[in-house]
Amino acid sequence: MIKKIKAALFCIVFFLPISCNYLDIVPDNVATLDNAFTMRNEAEKYLFTCYRYLPSYASPGENPAFTAGDEFWFYYPFVGFSAPAWEIARGNQSVVAPVMNFWNGMTQPFRGIRDCNIFIENIDRVPDMDDMEKARWKAEALFLKAYYHFWLLRMYGPIPVIRENLPISAGPDEVKAPREPVDEVVNYIVELLDQASPNLPLKIDDRLTELGRITRPIALSVKAQVLVTAASPLFNGNTEYSGFINDEGVPYFNQEVSMAKWQQAVDACREAYELCRAQGYSLHYFEPGLTQTGLSDETIFHMNVRTSLTEPWNNEVIWGSTNSRAGNLQRESTPPLDPSNVANANTRGNLAPPLKIAEMFYSSNGVPISEDVNYAYDERYNLRETSEADAYRLQSNYTTVGLHFDREPRFYASLGFDGGLWYGQGRLDDKNPWLIQARLGQSQSRVSSNRYSVTGYWPKKLVNYENVIGTGNTYTVQVYPWPVMRLADLMLLYAEALNELNGPSQEVYDLINPIRERAGLLPVEVAWPQYSRQPDKINSREGMRSIIQQERLIELVFEGKRFWDLRRWKRAHIELNNLVTGWDIDQESPENYYRVRTLFNQTFMMRDYFWPIRENELIINRNLDQNPGW
Repeated sequence: MIKKIKAALFCIVFFLPISCNYLDIVPDNVATLDNAFTMRNEAEKYLFTCYRYLPSYASPGENPAFTAGDEFWFYYPFVGFSAPAWEIARGNQSVVAPVMNFWNGMTQPFRGIRDCNIFIENIDRVPDMDDMEKARWKAEALFLKAYYHFWLLRMYGPIPVIRENLPISAGPDEVKAPREPVDEVVNYIVELLDQASPNLPLKIDDRLTELGRITRPIALSVKAQVLVTAASPLFNGNTEYSGFINDEGVPYFNQEVSMAKWQQAVDACREAYELCRAQGYSLHYFEPGLTQTGLSDETIFHMNVRTSLTEPWNNEVIWGSTNSRAGNLQRESTPPLDPSNVANANTRGNLAPPLKIAEMFYSSNGVPISEDVNYAYDERYNLRETSEADAYRLQSNYTTVGLHFDREPRFYASLGFDGGLWYGQGRLDDKNPWLIQARLGQSQSRVSSNRYSVTGYWPKKLVNYENVIGTGNTYTVQVYPWPVMRLADLMLLYAEALNELNGPSQEVYDLINPIRERAGLLPVEVAWPQYSRQPDKINSREGMRSIIQQERLIELVFEGKRFWDLRRWKRAHIELNNLVTGWDIDQESPENYYRVRTLFNQTFMMRDYFWPIRENELIINRNLDQNPGW
């Protein structure tokens, strides 16, 4: 009974507006901890309650990484799905009522931390469980507790560390927890992950019921991600926050760049990568089905990229989230492909990548289009006619823009656009794919007021090729668990950490090149000397930094990584201070359609790197400091 009161007190005082609510953990809806831990079955329900606070990664409305940055844009006012994070992208964040308020709203990570603490404190008293299983479940809760702290750290910077729930005897000062310096938060997250890892399984044996639960490869990969984040410029020697100090005068952000942090990141990445490889994780390659004979090499390259994300539980997925499945996301990404059924309400196609995303991909030579000695960069907006040489990338005898020619396979795998091809969705012969024709009056043009791409591009990569568009409003969607961490992601983190610590090396190249090879590109040490106007770029730390960052942005496009990467690299105030542009989609002729149209003048100030804490929270807890600029 005391523990019940203790948990309730913590909930009331620290969060105040949130009531305690234990869902699906106790029989007969009796909310007592005594019942929650009297037997294995009820304890398991409580463990699953701890999982439910994980972010909705695959929700374009609930994951800020989709719509709070610059990877997608919409028509205004947008009335498709609820997309509050877009207000952040439009510069409408607020201290009075913060958008995407994870401090005490949304998926409520602090509340998740509290429930994890309760579970950790009580699991050992469950009678019908052996010690090994208790240790595993406790390790899962420790991981989740660490991850919720990390999720908050990326959004708010320094946060209160909730090591344990408060006792009933806690005084007013104890319940009003202050924020702690970033380094202390990171150290505590790593400490929790280190405690959890040894007792987590190396793999999931019961794939029918346990896929999505935490394993040791997941824990070590997240540890690598945490330490790379902590070593990155936003958190490592960030002098922009020199005046952001606590009551004792201690800076919340360390003020000198520490190379030791990159060494820790390298060590963590190496440990995670070696374990994942030992457990059979590898880069995913597409395997055609029995009815998919005779596919071109070009199509295979495209499908390598697409299915690495959309094929459920493929060998590359280290962590797939079963509480966040990509269903509605695919409908919002799919244009009305069937010319005979353009009114299909389930092919909504609202998620629209801006022109900057299309320009981000490499040329067919595997270097940035602005660097390629053979790419007519200054003529990229000129019109061109397709030919047989463009087969499997562009439709025949069609006029489109130069930007769509001579690009790397990931460009064609990731984007749908006027003049492009779309394999799948019922058409599995790559000689007869869907054709994208998006100019006014054509099949994929704006045919309604609330189902269209405002830029002229669609995120094809997010759509499972096995989905089938039927008659009427039918669209059979093959839902897939969201891949929170892929091996390619870990490899690029590892390459980044190695380069930051010691500069370019063969070890760095060997982590990047397999990812490029899967996409049909030359190794970096071949592509840059042969095709780049900056052939020595691969020989300096700064040059390789630029290459690795662009590789991440391309390989992980539309996966919710760009949003966080631009922040931790401290590039958001550069990249997000730009015009958001697309094509002039309401035009019929190619000459008029391919005029660059400004959709929004996006701004990003230094304060925007972190969310504000709601003003009311600062009144409740006087020990909290507001983030700078708010």
